[in-house]
Amino acid sequence: MGKASRRRRTTDDSGAPTARQRSAPVPYVNRPFEGLPQETEWVAIREILPAATASVTFADGRAPEGAERATIATVLPMAWPAVHRADGTVLVGTQSGSTSGDPSRDLAAQLLAGAAAEPGSAVQHVPAATGDTPRLQDLLDTTAAFEVEVHEGFDFWVEGQDLDEEGRASLDRANASVVPTRRMSALPSAYWVRIGERTYIRLVLPDDEDHATDALARLHAAGETSLGEHTRLLGAFRACGLLVPVFEVPADSDPDTHEDALGAFGTRYAAALASAEPLTAAERRARSGLLSRQVTLR
Repeated sequence: MGKASRRRRTTDDSGAPTARQRSAPVPYVNRPFEGLPQETEWVAIREILPAATASVTFADGRAPEGAERATIATVLPMAWPAVHRADGTVLVGTQSGSTSGDPSRDLAAQLLAGAAAEPGSAVQHVPAATGDTPRLQDLLDTTAAFEVEVHEGFDFWVEGQDLDEEGRASLDRANASVVPTRRMSALPSAYWVRIGERTYIRLVLPDDEDHATDALARLHAAGETSLGEHTRLLGAFRACGLLVPVFEVPADSDPDTHEDALGAFGTRYAAALASAEPLTAAERRARSGLLSRQVTLR
C-alpha cells in the first residue's frame, strides 16, 4: 500500500472536512464552573437544589442572537434542556443531564439552542457539545454576580401565564414533589433541607476537593465536625470538582437555630484548611473513613 493510501483522511470525496476534523472531542473538566462568579452556587443549583433560578448577564458582544435575557434554573417541565419564552427570555435547565465531560460546555450548548428556538417554544433535544462549543465562561460576564433564588415550587415555569385546569393540576403535582429548602446565612452555599422525616444541612465548599477532604479529616479526628448537640457529619459527596459535606440535624429544628454553629464550623474548617502539617495517623484514618462514604454526583 502506498504512502498516500496510509494517510488519515481529513476530507470526504467532495472535499468537505470529515466529521473527525469538524468535531473536536470535549476535554474532561474536573471543575467545570471554575472561573464563573460564585462557583459554589453553580454547583448548588445543578446538584442539590430542587427549585431555584438565577439570572445571568452576557459578556459584551457575546449575547446569542434572539436571547434578550437568560435565566439558569434547576429543572424545567419535562426535563427540557431549554425554553425560549414569548417575552424573549431563555431558560436553561441545569439538571436535564450532561452529555460530555464538561457541564459548562453542555449548558452553553443548551443556552445557544434555546436562543435559536422560536419564542414561545421548548427545546426538547440539544445536539451534543463538541470541543468547538463555547463554554459558559466564554459567553457570560464573569464579573456579574450570580444570585440564586430558592423557590418553594416551580411557579417560575409559568410566570406571567394563565393556566387551564389541567395545567394547574400538573404544576401542583410538581410543586408537591419539592422538598422544603432554605438558604443558610452563616456560610456561602449552605442549604437546610428537610427530606421526609429527616433534616440536613448541605454545604458546598469552594476549595480543591482533596484539600477540603484533608481539612475535614483533621476536624473529624479532633471531634469537631458536628454543628452542636444531636447533630453529626454524615459524610460528603463530590460534585463538579468540589466537596459537599452533609450534616444531619434534629428533624424538627429550624434553620435559624443552626446559624451560629455553622459559622463556628466555618472558622474551624478555615483553620484546618490552612494547616501545612502532615496528617497524623488518626487524621489519615479519618480521611479514609470519609473517602469510603463519598459519592460522586455526575
